[in-house]
Amino acid sequence: MADLSKLRIGSTGSASALVTEQRLAPAVGSGEAPVFASPMLVALMEAAAVDCVEAQLPQDHQSLGVHLDVTHSAPTPLGLTVTATATLASVDGRKLVFDVAATDGIDQIGSGRHTRVVVDTARFLARLAAKSLPRS
Repeated sequence: MADLSKLRIGSTGSASALVTEQRLAPAVGSGEAPVFASPMLVALMEAAAVDCVEAQLPQDHQSLGVHLDVTHSAPTPLGLTVTATATLASVDGRKLVFDVAATDGIDQIGSGRHTRVVVDTARFLARLAAKSLPRS
C-alpha cells in the first residue's frame, strides 16, 4: 500500500478557466444555452482535486477520478473566469474524498463531492495496455 501520510485533511487545491466559446454548452454538446458547460465545470473541479493532492503522492503514484456528485446551480456567461476549489475531506485507504465548489466571481455556480483513488502508475498502465490488446 502506498504511503499517503503526507496528505492532510483540509488541504485545498484550485483551478481556473476563462469561459470561452469552446467551453460553452453548445460547443461540448451539453445543451444550447450560451453558458459555461457542466462538463467543463466537472473537469475544473477534478483539476482542483488533482492540484490539492498530486504533489503529495508517493513517487510513481497518481490519483484517478472515480465518482462525482455535483450540482451546477448558476449560469456563467462568456468572458467570466470560473475558479474551482477542492478541499480534502477524508482519506480512507487509497480513497480520497473532496468537497468541491466553484465560483464565477459573482455567484457560487456549483458544489459537490468528488472521489479519487490512488493507484500505482506502472500497474495501472499495464492493466490499461492489457485491455487494449486485440481480442481474438
